[in-house]
Amino acid sequence: MRKIISSAIAVVAALGAGVVTTAFIPAEASTAPRPAASKLRWGACPSGAPAPQQCTTLRVPLDYRQPRGRTIAVEVSRIPAADPAKRKGVLLTNGGGPGPSLDVPTALGGLLPAEVRDSYDLVAFDPRGIGYSTPISCGRGGDELVRDLQFSILSFPAADGSIDANVAYAKRMARQCAANSGDLLPHVTTANVARDMDQIRRALGERTVSYYGISWGTYVGSLYRELFPQTVDRMVIDSSVDPNVRGYDDFLTFSGAMEDRWPDLAAFGAANAGTVHLGGTVREVRKNYLALAAKLDRHPVTLAETKAPINGNFLRLFTWQLSYSDASLIGTPEAPAPMGQFWAAAGNAAAGKATAADRAVLAGLANDLLVHGTLPNVPQDNLFSSGWAFACGDVAWPRDVRTYASNTAADRAEFPLTAGAPANYAPCSAWSVRPDAPEPTVEPLGRRNVLILQNERDPATPLRTAQGMRRALGRDAVLVTVDAGGHGVLIHPRPNDCAIGALEAYLVDGDLPAKDKSCG
Repeated sequence: MRKIISSAIAVVAALGAGVVTTAFIPAEASTAPRPAASKLRWGACPSGAPAPQQCTTLRVPLDYRQPRGRTIAVEVSRIPAADPAKRKGVLLTNGGGPGPSLDVPTALGGLLPAEVRDSYDLVAFDPRGIGYSTPISCGRGGDELVRDLQFSILSFPAADGSIDANVAYAKRMARQCAANSGDLLPHVTTANVARDMDQIRRALGERTVSYYGISWGTYVGSLYRELFPQTVDRMVIDSSVDPNVRGYDDFLTFSGAMEDRWPDLAAFGAANAGTVHLGGTVREVRKNYLALAAKLDRHPVTLAETKAPINGNFLRLFTWQLSYSDASLIGTPEAPAPMGQFWAAAGNAAAGKATAADRAVLAGLANDLLVHGTLPNVPQDNLFSSGWAFACGDVAWPRDVRTYASNTAADRAEFPLTAGAPANYAPCSAWSVRPDAPEPTVEPLGRRNVLILQNERDPATPLRTAQGMRRALGRDAVLVTVDAGGHGVLIHPRPNDCAIGALEAYLVDGDLPAKDKSCG
């Protein structure tokens, strides 16, 4: 679900055929100045991504317990190493989410250091169930998606704290997903994505691959490394989840994460008091922001331009979304910062004096979220529905409505910025499919080959979840933290030279920091 919020770069036990039988290959032995022999036929990408990105379709088992049974499509992309003479191999990538990653090679081209682009073929894929790989759908149209934004991403309770509407929505969506994609849902798991990754490696003809993944992609990478340890050369994971805090417990981390991020937002509001109109100190900004949310709770605003109600939850949702990147806090007189525009527009709407520009800002946020989550020739609800499919398919959620009612009330009191949404009843609470096997456990493997990058004030994967990944990997990993806010170290609009330098030194030369470090 993190990709639905961030659009960050569009901006798991081994079974049968999934087990690798090749011998262990040391990191230095995987360096090859020439491309490996590949069984894949490359051509134009269905996404329309420009050259030099190429795409191909790979068939993989739907169920790895029946490797000769039904297959599904996984769409794969690549951009060959910019300097064939320096080529070290493949950098397999994932853009997080769960969401489409097919065009990640094109997006990373302008973000990775030149030496990394010279050294690796950048390879990505749409995970099973998503995008141009065999997609799932819950049969929902665009109007329904926009209207239900405040249920579809996080389950925001009603203004009075009631979760009745959330329970009704979640049960309805669970039924629709089962009716439309019930044959796929049992197999849409992160563990199976990791198994698909090894099918990609084999099809590429590579003995080993290196890896870069962000957000949910950090979990994908950690499970791939557990299932196929002999095939992993160098791994960089950016903005990590905690592999031991999964399912419902993972969603609960969003509340504290938003509180971690808030000081940056409050400082922005205070520094731009003349245009944001929430006060001139961080204390005033918080007080007035919460008051504005409460006012919109009591008196929602309806716009002809969108089916999404402009209420307190709309303010909370898009404040959280915009907090994913410092780009939303950067502006000029000609192009004001998006967060400032949004807060000012919400305030004007609540006061009954929204201008045409304010209405365009508010409607644009709601409607553009659907546009950016929709791909040509892919079910319109795929991004929204597939996010839940993985969240529900990996780990079973509690079923008792009373558990959610109690937790939501407590979370709402402790974390007013998210108003109880992360703790609330959601589609996974009523999901038709229960996991038929436990997820693989992420543990140290005795090989020091993982670099973890992490911003200290991340609203989606907070510092404590990255620390959880670090603990799970033990001495196999090094954690590099950055004194910054936002989701994604590599994709930050003001990249940190210290952290990006660590990434480059490791991927190009194999040099990991000697110990965990902090970058100012």
